[in-house]
Amino acid sequence: MDLGNRIHIIDGIDLGMDGRTGTYVIQDEQLTIVETSASPSVPYILKGFQDLGLDPHDVKYIIVTHIHLDHAGGAGLLLQHCPQAKVVVHPKGARHLSNPERLIMGARAVYGDQFEKLFDPILPIPEDRILIKEDQETLSIGPHCDLLFLDTPGHANHHFSIYDPVSQGIFTGDTIGVYYHQLRDQEITFCLPSTSPNQFNPEAMLRSLDRIQELQVERIYFGHYGMNTEVESIYQQIKVWLSQFVGTAEQVVLEGGDHVEVSSRLMRQIRDHLAEKNVSREHPVYNIIQLDIDICSMGLVDYLQRTRHLK
Repeated sequence: MDLGNRIHIIDGIDLGMDGRTGTYVIQDEQLTIVETSASPSVPYILKGFQDLGLDPHDVKYIIVTHIHLDHAGGAGLLLQHCPQAKVVVHPKGARHLSNPERLIMGARAVYGDQFEKLFDPILPIPEDRILIKEDQETLSIGPHCDLLFLDTPGHANHHFSIYDPVSQGIFTGDTIGVYYHQLRDQEITFCLPSTSPNQFNPEAMLRSLDRIQELQVERIYFGHYGMNTEVESIYQQIKVWLSQFVGTAEQVVLEGGDHVEVSSRLMRQIRDHLAEKNVSREHPVYNIIQLDIDICSMGLVDYLQRTRHLK
C-alpha cells in the first residue's frame, strides 16, 4: 500500500492474519525499511519488494523499533537477502540480536509447540552488521532526510521511535499503542495501549507519548498496523485507556483476581465503548482485540506485582 511521501507498507501476514504487522519501505536515496515482523513474514516482505520493483540487495538499513519477535524476529533471516544492509537497533536491544538465545527461550516458554510455526528461525545477526542509535541521534538516508531516533520506553525498555522529517511522521512501534484499522469501515479511529509483559511501565509510556506529541507530527506509523493522521485523537485515546487499563487491573488484583479476569473486564469495557459508536458486537475486530487484551492483561498484572507488590 502506498502511504505517500515515498513510503509503502508491506503486510507481513503476521500470525496468518491480514493487517496485523507491517514492514515500512522508505524509498529514499538509501533504501530503508522499518520493522521485519517474525521470520514467517519474510517471504511476504520479499514478495512486496518484487511488487514494488525493488531489489533487496539495495537495502541499506533495516530498522527495528524494538526486539520483540513480532517486530524484529525476522531481521536475521531478512538480512540474508539484503547483503548491503545494517540492522539499526536501540542500544538495549543490540546484544539480543547478536545472541538471540534469551529471546528464543522466552518465546518457547510462552508459545510452546507453536514456537516453530510462529517464529522459527530466529537467526543471530553479526555484530559488524548492527548499528546502534542512541537517543536524539540521526541517520541520513537522503539529501533531505535525517531520521531522528528517540528513546521511547513504556512498552519496552529497548524501544525507540523514529521521526521522518520528509513525511512529518513518526514510526512508533508499540510505544503509543495499537491502531485497529479494521474499524475504518465504520470511519472510526480506535487505538489501545500495548501493555504486554514484562517491561511495561505506564509512567514511562506517558512520558514517551509526551515526547512524541511535542514533535507536532502529522502522521503516525504504527507497528500494528498502518498510518493514521488523527494524531491528537490518538494521544487522547491512549491516555484515557492507559489509565483505565491500570485502574481496572489494580481493582481486579486487589479483589484476588488474575489476568484472565482483567482481560474479561477490559473486553466488556471495550465492547461497551464501541457499542456506543454503533459497532456491531459481531465485528471481526473483536477477535483481534481479544488477542491483544489477553497479552496486555498479563503485562498489567506483572507491572502491579513488580512495582506495587500486589499479589
